[in-house]
Amino acid sequence: MAIYTHHLPAWKREEVEQIKDLADKYALVGLVDVYGIPARQFQQIRRNLRSNAVVKVARNTLVEHSMNELGGHFVDLNGKVSEHSALIFANGNPFKLFKSLEQTKTKRSAKAGEITPEDIVVPAGPTTFKPGPIVGELQQAGIPAAIDGGKVKIKETKTVVKAGEAINKKQADVLSKLGIKPMPVGLSLLAVCYEGDLYLPDVLSVDDEAYKAKITLAAQQAFNLAVNAAVPTACVGVTEAQIAKAVREARNLGVEASIYEKGVIELIISKAYRQANALKAI
Repeated sequence: MAIYTHHLPAWKREEVEQIKDLADKYALVGLVDVYGIPARQFQQIRRNLRSNAVVKVARNTLVEHSMNELGGHFVDLNGKVSEHSALIFANGNPFKLFKSLEQTKTKRSAKAGEITPEDIVVPAGPTTFKPGPIVGELQQAGIPAAIDGGKVKIKETKTVVKAGEAINKKQADVLSKLGIKPMPVGLSLLAVCYEGDLYLPDVLSVDDEAYKAKITLAAQQAFNLAVNAAVPTACVGVTEAQIAKAVREARNLGVEASIYEKGVIELIISKAYRQANALKAI
């Protein structure tokens, strides 16, 4: 693949080699979106990740050169390179990396024109604002407001902007005044190569508790199926449950058919006693 970079100046060639060396050193190679992260916070994030990952900012063309030279699924990362992307190198697995990056995110105020990743909901209730132009500003932003007890009150809970929609200037200004910070700040994983495969956020975004609940339900259903279908398995507890079920069914059959066997006679007598009492009560 050297055909892609043999013409590069020395400093660019060195940059490409650095990227390739990092790709060889770490199990994961991915791209993160760094849009909207202030420079100071970005440096702090890099320092916090230093023991587990390396974040490297490089020109898009050099990233593409590097991925082309690495070949395989690394080339697929080129389709995710953007104006605000940076490279990330880490060990572990992509699911843990995604989760760790999500947990480090904070929130910031929205800017006009930005797309919100989630519904922005303004709750009903009193505010700290005194009567004034703010009432009109709230209403222009689609938030029903009125004066109540000398303070501005939001009359009803309102979804101001739905997920995937752009935030206009009036909405951005009002949300900032209300102290609502809807925009996440942090590294967002765009794609990652791991053991020859490419992973995207829609696959990596796993709700651990929901996933565990599904596994638990599947195990319970498989256990019940094995017991009810009398399928012998090595699963702990299945054989015991099958024997216990067979004993119960045999005992019930003995009672219903009045079969005088040990452990059944007492139940037959008890059943006859209950029936006699029921007849006596008529």
